[in-house]
Amino acid sequence: MNLTMLNLQEILSILVFGSILFVWVVRYSNIKDEFKSFKLPKWLRDLVGILKLSFAIMLLNDNLEIVRFGALGIAILMVAALVTHLRLKSPGHRMLPSFALLCICSYLAFLCSQLLPTAG
Repeated sequence: MNLTMLNLQEILSILVFGSILFVWVVRYSNIKDEFKSFKLPKWLRDLVGILKLSFAIMLLNDNLEIVRFGALGIAILMVAALVTHLRLKSPGHRMLPSFALLCICSYLAFLCSQLLPTAG
């Protein structure tokens, strides 16, 4: 197993975990305001929060399959966030965090795939 790739996977996992924790816990009032301004229901905000935090926790697991699942889950949520921003014609700078997380989590999922032992 490539130690450098494994270190990169761990660093990216911690970075994504920290950013999601910061946004969905520390700055939760901003999330409430954003969902309200987008006229999205509270139940959807709560569901997205539960999913994001759950997927983020998976990123800290020792099992790379679980890390990959968490990264893919966040990536899918970021696609939905980008679609929502596009439909509501949000300015580009408001889409940047979603796009950045989509890119990082997609790469993280790919990296985990490369680090997993091949069956055979």
